[in-house]
Amino acid sequence: MKFNPADNIQDLQYFGEFGGVNPSISDSSTYTFISAKTMFDTFEGNADGCYLYSRHTTPSNLYLGEALAAMEGTETANVYASGMGAITSVLLQLAKAGDHIVSSRTIYGGTYAFLKNFTPQFNIDTTFVDITKLEIVEASITPNTKILYCESVSNPLLEVADIAGLAELAKKHNLKLVVDNTFSPLCIAPVKLGADVVIHSLTKFINGSSDTVGGVVCGTQEFIDDLRNVNDGAAMLLGSTMDSLRAASVLKNMRTLHIRMKQHSHNAAYIAKQFEKDGIKTVYPGLMSHPSHELFKTMYNDEYGFGGMLTVDVGSLENANALMEMMQGKNLGYLAVSLGFYKTLFSAPGTSTSSEIPEDEQSEMGLNDGLIRFSIGLDNDIERTYDIMRDCMIELNILQSELA
Repeated sequence: MKFNPADNIQDLQYFGEFGGVNPSISDSSTYTFISAKTMFDTFEGNADGCYLYSRHTTPSNLYLGEALAAMEGTETANVYASGMGAITSVLLQLAKAGDHIVSSRTIYGGTYAFLKNFTPQFNIDTTFVDITKLEIVEASITPNTKILYCESVSNPLLEVADIAGLAELAKKHNLKLVVDNTFSPLCIAPVKLGADVVIHSLTKFINGSSDTVGGVVCGTQEFIDDLRNVNDGAAMLLGSTMDSLRAASVLKNMRTLHIRMKQHSHNAAYIAKQFEKDGIKTVYPGLMSHPSHELFKTMYNDEYGFGGMLTVDVGSLENANALMEMMQGKNLGYLAVSLGFYKTLFSAPGTSTSSEIPEDEQSEMGLNDGLIRFSIGLDNDIERTYDIMRDCMIELNILQSELA
């Protein structure tokens, strides 16, 4: 039977304390014990089903973690107060002083800054590579390498990782393949392709309402137990704990994720195809012109398409800023970072979400000043949206044909 993550989520059944159709929210920071021995056993990790302290976990957080694990097809999951909380705890759990990480060069700016500027103080070094070229990835692996890190669909350039190919390299060299799947929930299931650990920023598509910051790590029971260990677990000791109220909110929003992702993908595909016809330099995995279009098709769940993210290059930062301001003025969306909202969001990543990457490195990887990253919203009439977008471009004289 075909793996359908939405069905896995739907099949989970929770009841509230008084029979509610939503599970009750655990509004406690600490939990009582019938006996002192049970408290001791819980500290030692030998008392299943007992709760200790909310920094460790809560019933609400476990409910959400179970749903996310079902979505990704992993044994279990641990939720965090932010996507960066999830990312940093995984990397610091798997890499110690003297270790080495091979990472995609096109990743979220916060992750880049953590690997480039923060982890070296712990004697953890990172080599940034073009993740789409497996021969370069393998050549960068050293005897000290412990982690291969990538994003399924990279932020912001929308490069597509060959997860199965990377998994083979990881297995060959005894490494852990860690994949950030934030841009492609439901579309891609990295664990089914061989990834060891899957990360999401729940802030984005999974929550979908831009009112909550959160993250998740999906993996084996053994690895999640290691993260939660009271003695040396990064999740426990770094303290990036998700609040129970937020966990309950994200869980409720997950129930519509499959519907939302279909619409995000449908709308993004339409806009991307129209922009490309107009001569606008457009990058979207669903376009045949995307260098990894065929690779994406070997990995994706076709029911959910190619995702809701696309980029266009309008030639200069001046053009980009003018276009975004005009589109916001015409209520086409918001000039804002993040993604996965019901309205379209757009930003110039070189001066925002990827500003941590030095300009020379941005240029080397193809991140131009005129690049606009779009998170396409849930518009009911996407043809109407496109018509207004195109009118904005014509009014500002920034159609690619005119730039040429």
